[in-house]
Amino acid sequence: MLNLLPTELKEQYLYARRNSRLRRWAFALLFGLVGVGLVTTSGMLYLQHSIDTYSSRVIASEDALKQQKLNETRQQSEDITGSLKLVIDVLSREVLFSKLLTQIGAVTPSNTSLTDLTISKVQGSLDITAASSDYASATQLQVNLSDPKNKIFSKADIQNITCAANATDPRYPCSVTLKALFADNNPFLFINKSGSKTTGTNP
Repeated sequence: MLNLLPTELKEQYLYARRNSRLRRWAFALLFGLVGVGLVTTSGMLYLQHSIDTYSSRVIASEDALKQQKLNETRQQSEDITGSLKLVIDVLSREVLFSKLLTQIGAVTPSNTSLTDLTISKVQGSLDITAASSDYASATQLQVNLSDPKNKIFSKADIQNITCAANATDPRYPCSVTLKALFADNNPFLFINKSGSKTTGTNP
């Protein structure tokens, strides 16, 4: 088949086909660039979101650590303050333990043995722990310590009484804990509640 079209018309058709292909390639390239831009923008937004999220977590963790340290420091300060108050209370009152123990021992009922004496954080009180042969002996200790005639404590409250069948010492299966408040004119304190000094001897 012979192409009898004029040369100029053939060239126009040739360039028209080339222009059509170039337009398709240009549109494809444009769409490709738009796609790359969208992917890049999405990636940057996701990366920024991740950075913001992790930054918030880091700040929250730092705040939590600071708060924890603050609480620990506050607790240590309170413990030290409590210990200092207890030391000051002990030093200011100067309990004459040798005389006090003698008097407590004198009013302790038979079948009862003192096991521990502790100065309480409650001002002017003493925590007493004793072992006894039975429940009655434990309660009798509380009665004797509370007796105003003994001039030791103004009152003694039972905190706990327990009796165990398999006690370490079978002679004393019961244990009693009491909190006793010193009497106002306790002669076994170097400085009593009235502010006057005592000699530490029985009246």
